[in-house]
Amino acid sequence: MRIVTYNIQYGFGKDSRLDLERIAREVSGADIIALQEVERFWTRSRNVDQMAFFAERFPDHYSVYGPGVDLHIQDSAPQENRRRQFGNMILSRYPIVYSRNHLLPKRSSIGQALSIQRTALEGTLLVDSMPIRIYSVHLTHLSCQIRKKQINRILKIHRDAVDEGFPLSFENSGFNLEMDVPDRLVADKAILLGDFNFAPDQPEYEMIVGPLCDYGGHVISEHGFVDSWTHVGKDLMSGKTSHTLTEHVRMDYCFVSSMLRNQIKSCWVNDKAQGSDHLPVWLELEI
Repeated sequence: MRIVTYNIQYGFGKDSRLDLERIAREVSGADIIALQEVERFWTRSRNVDQMAFFAERFPDHYSVYGPGVDLHIQDSAPQENRRRQFGNMILSRYPIVYSRNHLLPKRSSIGQALSIQRTALEGTLLVDSMPIRIYSVHLTHLSCQIRKKQINRILKIHRDAVDEGFPLSFENSGFNLEMDVPDRLVADKAILLGDFNFAPDQPEYEMIVGPLCDYGGHVISEHGFVDSWTHVGKDLMSGKTSHTLTEHVRMDYCFVSSMLRNQIKSCWVNDKAQGSDHLPVWLELEI
């Protein structure tokens, strides 16, 4: 199973040219695609519904979209119901049994720094009868302290998922789901994909993969996450995917539930991609 995560910068590439088809080519061949910075009806991106573009471009994939920014469009007709949106997307060859869009903690900014409502879009997929939760994540670029709050929220969402259960939880209620799903479908395994806006040597990294162990690696729990990149033996600080104000760093990740760590086959960065100011990160699992 091939997975890719890509912050597409709403289609603008390294050459400052808007080209959604180029983005589509750069993620082609993936069974699961997690996109960030997908927008709908913004003037800067020619008022294109990018969610609809990718859904149509990958007709053999199911898709869900979760906006963090959702705004009224001035002078739009009520019956059009068009909203100016900005957020994350998941496309999957496997059925997306249900999805939830989680708004992450945010702090207002009245200065020059742009504060954007970030989200973690969750989709539970049915992969050969095994449920797996996939998250398309985008954390703030503004502050370590805010990112820590956002990570704590994501980890809580992950821990609470099994207790919260299926969006419609019942037994013998007579309610018709109108779909065939395994009884009490809840995934205890998850994959966090996206632009986390921190480098591996920042404190946010250990919040996800666990503290450094004196005997090597990290101290991870049964319900913790591993970094696919280092799990396959690659250097912690290599695989740079984008840039901060001062340097190029690895800030896009595929964090996999520790229970799936033995299924990680490979992880790589497509450093030839030109479609965005980020590079896509690929993950291959043996499932």
